[in-house]
Amino acid sequence: MIGFNRRELIAAPALLSLAARAGAIGSDDPFTLGVASGDPGPDGMVLWTRLAPRPMEGDGGMPARPVPVRWELAADPQFARILRHGQAMATPFWGHSVHVEVAGLAPARPYWYRFIAGGVASPVGRTRTAPAPGAPVDHARFCYASCQNWEVGYYSAYRHMVAEEPDLILFLGDYIYEAAPKPGQLRRHANPEPKDVAGYRIRYAQYKGDPLLQAAHHAAPWVVTWDDHEVANDYADALDEMNGDPAAFLKRRAAAYHVYYEHMPLRAHSRPGADGGLRLYRTLDWGALAQIQVIDDRQFRDPRACQPPELLAEHRKYLSLVPDCPELHDPRRSMLGAAQERWLSDRLGRTRARWNILAQQTVMSSLRRVDPDHRDGPPLFSTDVWAGYPAARDRIVRRWADAGTPNPIAIGGDIHSFLAADLRLTPDGPPVGAEFVGGSISSLFHDPFLKQEAARSGVAFAENEVRGYGRVDLTRDACTVSFRAVRDATRPESGIYDLKRFTIEAGRPGIA
Repeated sequence: MIGFNRRELIAAPALLSLAARAGAIGSDDPFTLGVASGDPGPDGMVLWTRLAPRPMEGDGGMPARPVPVRWELAADPQFARILRHGQAMATPFWGHSVHVEVAGLAPARPYWYRFIAGGVASPVGRTRTAPAPGAPVDHARFCYASCQNWEVGYYSAYRHMVAEEPDLILFLGDYIYEAAPKPGQLRRHANPEPKDVAGYRIRYAQYKGDPLLQAAHHAAPWVVTWDDHEVANDYADALDEMNGDPAAFLKRRAAAYHVYYEHMPLRAHSRPGADGGLRLYRTLDWGALAQIQVIDDRQFRDPRACQPPELLAEHRKYLSLVPDCPELHDPRRSMLGAAQERWLSDRLGRTRARWNILAQQTVMSSLRRVDPDHRDGPPLFSTDVWAGYPAARDRIVRRWADAGTPNPIAIGGDIHSFLAADLRLTPDGPPVGAEFVGGSISSLFHDPFLKQEAARSGVAFAENEVRGYGRVDLTRDACTVSFRAVRDATRPESGIYDLKRFTIEAGRPGIA
């Protein structure tokens, strides 16, 4: 516990209990992966665990039969007042995971929960309900994070996130990294690159065995979406980065989606269907103060623009940076797919929340990149982020403006950098909203040109040499976004500091 101050210890009882259980990993303890909660509503939330006494095996060391799991939810951490309890069946098909949807609770208050299986009790998790619909809320605090590559850093950011005592934690993608183990890393992936259910289960088990990550799940409810590494690097719908056989890739994608559901605190409506798809786009309301629109920009996106046709025909790697071309601006191209775009447009038109937070995966500003070997050449655009789908991005910003969506803000991850920018309808127009990309938990991006390119692209702030997360503090009058940077992600006890802080006043969009 080196590095914790007294306030952090008081704020993180789950971390202390977890440390005492660390030796149980790999024993007969079925709760080696901890517990979690998610998607809170005003009357309940989903509670999660997965039974895995031998987590680094494809079946978690569980028998090939359903196992009953008791769950309890209490008004206090000592469980003196148990308010709800029941039994769920952990089945082999879902990796012996449990997703319990609790309802009938009081709004805007904390609760504590645990599971019991085989006579063993799980760690205790703390969760909470959202405020009642339309209820006045004085203050809310959300933390958001992304990109936690196991091999290149520790999760020291989470020990500080727990101490922030957030109402919610939003995770915006790259919960795992799928790459094969690499020599010389800080800590190594334990199994080969996963491509089937057993492989992805082992990869998730390794990540979820981390005590700091578990502590963050135990401290607050999570709202999750994914990016690419939950499946494979830079995939786009049915195409992997090497433009391989779509049928083979969709089989791998279905396995990854299945295991993602097994390991996340998601409600039943997100469960993968017969086609292997999984619905992640949804809204979460926080009284009258905020609505969070969660989107999925991977599963339904159109193929990448401006690609030489031979790359697809010959199954060669796609071009990640391309010069401007007409296809890039084709209004028919979508990052979200037609159905999700209609859903989002409807939500942005209906919301009356004071603040509207678009929780999405990556940077929305159109960064103009350059060829590092030809610095004076024309600007290049990344085909893997919103710059590769500018018409789709512009439709969101225009909908904000046309619908009068109150105080829109986008948060993102993916690019392993902190970034803040105004979002406009035209380069010289007034801000319609703002975006804040929140760094990474551990992943690296040593690009010596990013800050220069960001400045030339009109970005207000960019920093890609530190790791960390974003904290959002909302009141009726203002939104304050703090970029929280860990001093050294190669040390699990690293300290933290405020890299930059931004305040947006209600009714005055933009950060400039």
